[in-house]
Amino acid sequence: MTTTPDPSLTAADWERRYQEGSTRWDLGQAAPGLQALLASDQAPIPGRAMVLGAGRGHDALLLAHHGFSVTAVDFAPSAIRAMAEQATDANLAITLLERDIFDLVPEWAGQFDYIVEHTCFCAIAPSLRPAYAQLAAKLLVPGGELLAIFFTHSRGGGPPFGVSPDELQATFSPYFAVDSLHPVANSIPTRQGEEHLGRFRRLE
Repeated sequence: MTTTPDPSLTAADWERRYQEGSTRWDLGQAAPGLQALLASDQAPIPGRAMVLGAGRGHDALLLAHHGFSVTAVDFAPSAIRAMAEQATDANLAITLLERDIFDLVPEWAGQFDYIVEHTCFCAIAPSLRPAYAQLAAKLLVPGGELLAIFFTHSRGGGPPFGVSPDELQATFSPYFAVDSLHPVANSIPTRQGEEHLGRFRRLE
């Protein structure tokens, strides 16, 4: 899959943000919506999960704690180092890939039961959203599931780039059935009313 990213969204740019401590997207914990899902009676059955744009790995570590076999991807070296340190401290095994997500196919195609999204989709240039949807589908086994916390604010500019539920339906429907898409009830205060939890199943 060949893409031409916005030059402001390169690996070097994100690495610089880590080194400068400008990481406002990092909650210091896993996404509350994901925490609630995994603790609920609707929790997905543990399986092979890939976390795209995993950052410091809070979501990846939560999944590993719940018994998932986790592969976490980020192209910022500082993020990978932070994930490795956290995994060691928590005595959890996760596979770390320092890669651009758009370079994962064909090598990792069809290898995951779940793709997990939180603050990656909102960080890429909106022009790359169709490519992201196709990528997620290609990484999954047939019938695999995209578990996503989407940033659905309506402000201009970004990152984080906002998206509407209707836009999400249009972007992902060529590859996924939308099993559910609803507002997150327990977002952090600064994101209240601006997050949706999606469970999208890859079409056979």
